[in-house]
Amino acid sequence: MKHALSVTRQQNFAAWYQEVISEADLAEESGVRGCMVIRPWGYGIWERIQKLLDARIKEAGVDNCYFPLFIPLSFFEKEADHVDGFAKEMAVVTHHRLVKGPKGGLVPDPESKLEEPLIVRPTSETVIGAAMSRWVQSWRDLPLMVNQWANVVRWEMRTRMFLRTSEFLWQEGHTAHVDRDDAMRETLRALEMYRQMAEDDCAMPVIIGEKPENERFPGAVATYSIEAMMQDGKALQAGTSHYLGTGFAEAAGIKYQDKEGSQQFAHTTSWGMSTRMIGGVIMTHGDDDGMRCPPRIAPWQIVIVPMLRDDDGDAAVLDYCRDLWKELGALSAFGEPVRVLLDAKAAKASNKRWAWVKKGAPIIVEVGPRDVADGKAAVLRRDRLYKDDGKLNTSFTVRAEFVGQATAMLEEIQVALYAEAKARLDANIARDVIDLESHFKGDEAKFVGWVEVQWSRPSGAALDKIVEQLKALKLTMRNAPLDAAPADGVCFFTGDAAVERRLVGRTY
Repeated sequence: MKHALSVTRQQNFAAWYQEVISEADLAEESGVRGCMVIRPWGYGIWERIQKLLDARIKEAGVDNCYFPLFIPLSFFEKEADHVDGFAKEMAVVTHHRLVKGPKGGLVPDPESKLEEPLIVRPTSETVIGAAMSRWVQSWRDLPLMVNQWANVVRWEMRTRMFLRTSEFLWQEGHTAHVDRDDAMRETLRALEMYRQMAEDDCAMPVIIGEKPENERFPGAVATYSIEAMMQDGKALQAGTSHYLGTGFAEAAGIKYQDKEGSQQFAHTTSWGMSTRMIGGVIMTHGDDDGMRCPPRIAPWQIVIVPMLRDDDGDAAVLDYCRDLWKELGALSAFGEPVRVLLDAKAAKASNKRWAWVKKGAPIIVEVGPRDVADGKAAVLRRDRLYKDDGKLNTSFTVRAEFVGQATAMLEEIQVALYAEAKARLDANIARDVIDLESHFKGDEAKFVGWVEVQWSRPSGAALDKIVEQLKALKLTMRNAPLDAAPADGVCFFTGDAAVERRLVGRTY
């Protein structure tokens, strides 16, 4: 069967992923290594994610704010563990002016050297901690919960659009609490919020759990993640939530007077989700014809494509399409007005149809002169693109019937995409593996899913040795699922009594 893309997932998953981004007009190279231009369709998906997640953030009583892009180096030096985790990825500003160089061109003016270098924001714990130290004085000021939508810079050596870029967009929540219990409740609340965002909005099933010691956020006491399985079997960490203990509060001076009049350090948390989620949606739902966008996050849920012939009949077709656009736009799906686009630009109808197929618009409706005469529309569901015989699965439906079914159809597509991905996730976690090397043997592109093992939580040198063994197999530990069955045996790696179960697999 001929598909819209030149390379299939089976042939070369990495090349397929890049082609989806290009052909779906999601993003493109910017001329700066590791930085991308997010095009309107890609940014529209991010806006939908942002809107839905922001509502959940505010429902939890978290306030949005904004902090500077530039952070003084001295702020990071207060937290040694935090600096170690990001030092190799930091972009540093040392001068504030350019002048003409002796050989032409522009060079930093030696006289404009900053008294203190500024770090381009890799994350904001330090600068937000400094603000919290001013804002928190009494137990009455807690909990203090803020969030910012921003860009961050981490100078990545190996980059891939959406998945790992030097600059990316995200939200970062930061909270301060009176004690560990309250902070842990917030840490797990944010984790559950990300699960809901991934599964309910992006139709992307995830495993929620705690990360191993070696993969904690720098300086954190505990890190939790949502892990999604991509169609090539690799794991994608799609959101994280961290309990930071009092370490960051001690470094930043976030202290409060308790009810007895004593000074205490606050317990803090941080949590974030980024544009990496778009990469996850592509690799979870995409097919060999492009992207399939879940209706809840699709910028346009229904696209109407008039089949224009540059003749006198075009006016009637456009009038019919405008009336259909109004009828569909008056509907509601998922508690919001249905988002409908009338694509009336001057282009061949089949080219426009395939452009929207590659973008992954959930429902594409074509209308030609015959449809107008018959009071019908040609409806194509992106989740069911082909019939069994390989032909397009176009449904020629009476207009009124389609309008009456449109909301249910969008909800069906959302559910179907999730069910397909959930079945793949559940079927590809192995729990009876006795030899990781044999299980993951062969081409790295081979689909093998994940392995769940029993784990004794070793630390220090013992953990380092296990990490190196896994690295040799191009594997990493993902998380310990919070809903896993209790441990009932010995650790896969150490032979000691197991205390939990943990996932192992290839990852992005």
